[in-house]
Amino acid sequence: MRKVAKPIQDLVEYFEKLPGIGPKTAQRLTYYLIHMPEEEVINFAQAILDLRKKTVMCSTCFNIAETDPCAICKDEDRERDIVCIVEDPLDVLALEKAGFAGLYHVLHGVVSPLNNIGPEDLKIRELLPRLKSGEVKEIILATNPNMEGEATAMYIQRLINPLGIKITRIARGLPVGGDLEYADEVTLSRALEGRKEF
Repeated sequence: MRKVAKPIQDLVEYFEKLPGIGPKTAQRLTYYLIHMPEEEVINFAQAILDLRKKTVMCSTCFNIAETDPCAICKDEDRERDIVCIVEDPLDVLALEKAGFAGLYHVLHGVVSPLNNIGPEDLKIRELLPRLKSGEVKEIILATNPNMEGEATAMYIQRLINPLGIKITRIARGLPVGGDLEYADEVTLSRALEGRKEF
């Protein structure tokens, strides 16, 4: 059996570590890069390096951005009294496309006991200082409508209930078991409009 060149095998293995990329797709991507013009491959590699070097986590909302605080947190035209809590930065992108005009708080995951992820592993405690300022009047819980998302929303609700802030949950315009990042803009808009007290 002929051995695959080490640089090819190394890149295939790195692609396989990415979510949603299986062995066949990893091989296709690797061989595609071999045939790309050298300048495009260099630009691709530079984009990956820039991703690490030129992005930061916003110290206010924990979204991934180019500056700290991020452009959303700095924008004085946004509804500063509403904070939407989401699981991941991809959810921020989805809600921005749907026209949400408030602020965000990104958890970077959900409570998942089966995966040994507890509330202390998320950016939940970092939310409390923002809420104690008195500026926030409503929290929108926009975690995914699955078991982990619901458990996370319930944990956050119990944590901030004593503060007397209005807590809403996005409406069930999203399919149970679905993820925010895959929902279309109309569905997300309706889910935001139909949110209700939690």
